[in-house]
Amino acid sequence: MCPIAGRYLIGDDPRIVCHVLLVEGSDGLTLIDTGFGTADVTKPPRSSAVFNAMMRPKLELGETAISQVQALGFDPADVRNIIVTHLDIDHAGGLPDFPAAQVHLWTREYDAMQRPPLRERVRYAVGAPHWAHGPEWVTHDVAGDQWLGFESVRLLPDSDPEILMIPLPGHTLGHTGIAVRRPDRWLLHCGDAYFYRDEVSTPPSSPRGLRAFQVLVEANGKIRRQNQERLRELAQRHAGEVELICAHDPVQLDRAQSLGPAIETSPEL
Repeated sequence: MCPIAGRYLIGDDPRIVCHVLLVEGSDGLTLIDTGFGTADVTKPPRSSAVFNAMMRPKLELGETAISQVQALGFDPADVRNIIVTHLDIDHAGGLPDFPAAQVHLWTREYDAMQRPPLRERVRYAVGAPHWAHGPEWVTHDVAGDQWLGFESVRLLPDSDPEILMIPLPGHTLGHTGIAVRRPDRWLLHCGDAYFYRDEVSTPPSSPRGLRAFQVLVEANGKIRRQNQERLRELAQRHAGEVELICAHDPVQLDRAQSLGPAIETSPEL
């Protein structure tokens, strides 16, 4: 995405990526987030007009998840499960491209989408065209399981890839991270729990404009900041066990891709 005043938001390197993860298992493919979909490229819904004007995404069919799944030699019908960190358009816009997939999300995000509080009504109204086809929603509640000090729930219990949902609310009321076990370490996709790589460093830092933008789009700032602090502690205490990435930082995307082919990540948009 190429936002208005990008250099003010981010600095001298004003790139904002928007990527997904594709996980291959013996029982099919799992997408973590979908990015923008083909309809966002060919016929953007009216509800997206303001978002597109502000964020100016580079809408190209070749960058959509379905196109990249095909480019890897897979049948999009093999995407059996989609796990969304949250339902913002740049994370769930591609849902209609995989109509047969089950869509997994935290119950709190589903409830917020169904009955959005006043402050969140615009957010879910923008996303509404992307689930108008009636996806098969699968909601998950956290029931006390622990993962490195975080509440968690194992998704797809009958699947061989170990994938966990880690609640990280704040950006949205039902925002979650997704942890995927790799052969040598965990990869924690933090979604929009933070936007900039140094926010999970000690001491934390990020461009002033980006911090202001996070406040603008947050559902609960206090909880979001608390979860960022917990992620900083996680990164420090478990540096050799966990690789943290967020959805929009290009440097972290490059690092994640360098970890190897166990998980394929798409190029920046």
